[in-house]
Amino acid sequence: MSALLTDLYQLTMAAGYWLAGKTAERATFELFVRRLPENRNFILAAGLPQAVDYLLNLRFSEEDVRYLRTLEQFARLPEAFFDTLRAFRFTGDVFAVPEGTPLFAGEPLLTLRAPLMEAQLPETYLLATLGFQTLIATKAARMVEAAGGRGVVEFGTRRAHSPGAGVLAGRAAYIGGCLGTSNTLAGKDFGIPVFGTAAHSWVMSFPTELEAFRRLQELLGPATTYLIDSYDTLEGARRAASLGKPLWGVRLDSGNLVELAREVRAILDAAGLPDAKIMATGDLNEYKILELAAGGAPIDAYGVGTDLATSSDAPRLGAVYKLVEMEVAGERRYTAKYSEEKATIPGAKQVFRYAHHDVLGRAGECPAPDCEALLKPLILGGKLVQPLPSATEARARARAALDRMPKKLKSLFECDPAYPVELSDELQHLMEEVRQQARVNGT
Repeated sequence: MSALLTDLYQLTMAAGYWLAGKTAERATFELFVRRLPENRNFILAAGLPQAVDYLLNLRFSEEDVRYLRTLEQFARLPEAFFDTLRAFRFTGDVFAVPEGTPLFAGEPLLTLRAPLMEAQLPETYLLATLGFQTLIATKAARMVEAAGGRGVVEFGTRRAHSPGAGVLAGRAAYIGGCLGTSNTLAGKDFGIPVFGTAAHSWVMSFPTELEAFRRLQELLGPATTYLIDSYDTLEGARRAASLGKPLWGVRLDSGNLVELAREVRAILDAAGLPDAKIMATGDLNEYKILELAAGGAPIDAYGVGTDLATSSDAPRLGAVYKLVEMEVAGERRYTAKYSEEKATIPGAKQVFRYAHHDVLGRAGECPAPDCEALLKPLILGGKLVQPLPSATEARARARAALDRMPKKLKSLFECDPAYPVELSDELQHLMEEVRQQARVNGT
C-alpha cells in the first residue's frame, strides 16, 4: 500500500516531526464521530480489515520517494529523511471495536498508539475507509429495519462514487444486514452472496418478451428472475407465469409498486406459482420501503442501489482523528482542543457498554462485571494479535446487537432522548485537570 495515498499535510508534518527530533515521541490518536448524521440514532462500525491491511503494509517505494523529492515542500530535507521513509514500517498498537458494533457520538471506533510520525501518517486513509464503510453499514441497517423481515439486496455499484467504492459498499451493506450484493468482486473477496437478474436490454434484444424470458430460464433455471416491466407489467407477469417452473420470481422496477405487486401476486398464484417471489427495485430508500410495507404490498425482497451505495440522504459521516495524549521521554502529557463546537476529551479512552447505557471512561479503568469493554487489542508492536472476523461474522454480530437495541433507536427519525453515553468520574476528573493546566500554561 503506497504511503502517498494520503493528504500532503500528513507528509509535511511527518517531515517536520523528523526535523524537530520528535520521532521517538509516542502519540495516541482516537477516531470517532463528533455528531451522528441526520436522522441517525447510532452508527454501525465497519471497515476494519481494510484499515488493518493498510497499516500492516504501509510502505514508501523508491518511486514514492523520488516523487516526494520533486516537491518544493521537501526540497530542503537531507537524504537521511528519505532513508527514514524507505525503512518506514508501522510498529504501533491499535485497539478497535469489532465490526458490526453499534456506536454513538463521541465513542472511539479505533485508538492508535505509535511513534508520532507513524501515528500521524495513517489519518487520511483510516478516516476514509472506516468512515465510508461505517456510513454504508448504518444505512443498510436502516433499510433492513424498514423492510420488516423481507430481504434487501445491495445493487449500487453502478451509482457508487467509484468502482472500488462499489466493492466496499457491497461489503458494508452485507454487514449492515443485506442479504448480499450485485457486486461479484465483493462476493469473491469477502464471501458475500451475490444476486442479479437481467436488464431491460436483455428483454429488448430478443424479438419477443416471451422468448427473452424462455432463454433466461434456460440459462438460470431455479435462479431465474424475470424483469417484467419492459413493455406492459401485467402482460409481462402473465408471460413469465406461462413458462412455469423453475424460477425464483419476478422483478418490478417501475410504476405503482403497491398496486402492481398485488396484481402480479394474483397472476402468479393463479398460475400455480405461490412460491414465486416478487422483488421491487427502482430508486428505493428506507422511507419508500417503509411506505410499501405500510401499504401491504406483497413484496418479498427489495433491491436498492443509489441510495444505499452513496447513503444519499447523509453522504458523509464526519469522523475525526484526534491526538489525545503524548509520551515524551517517559512522561505522559494529555492533549485536548477547546475550540467552540470542536472540543475534544483528553486521554486514551475505553467504551464500557452496559445493558441500557454506555460509559466513556479512561483506557486504564477496570470494567464492572456487568459491562463489556468494546475497544479490543488488534495490533500490538506492529503485529496482528488476533484474527479478523469475516464479513459474515461481523454481520452476525451486528444482527445480535441490533436485536438487543431499544426499538426507538432503530427509528428512521431522530429519537429523543438519545441513547445515554455518560462520562466516568475518572475521565471527568482528567478533563478538569487538563483544562486547569491549560489555563495555567496559557495554552
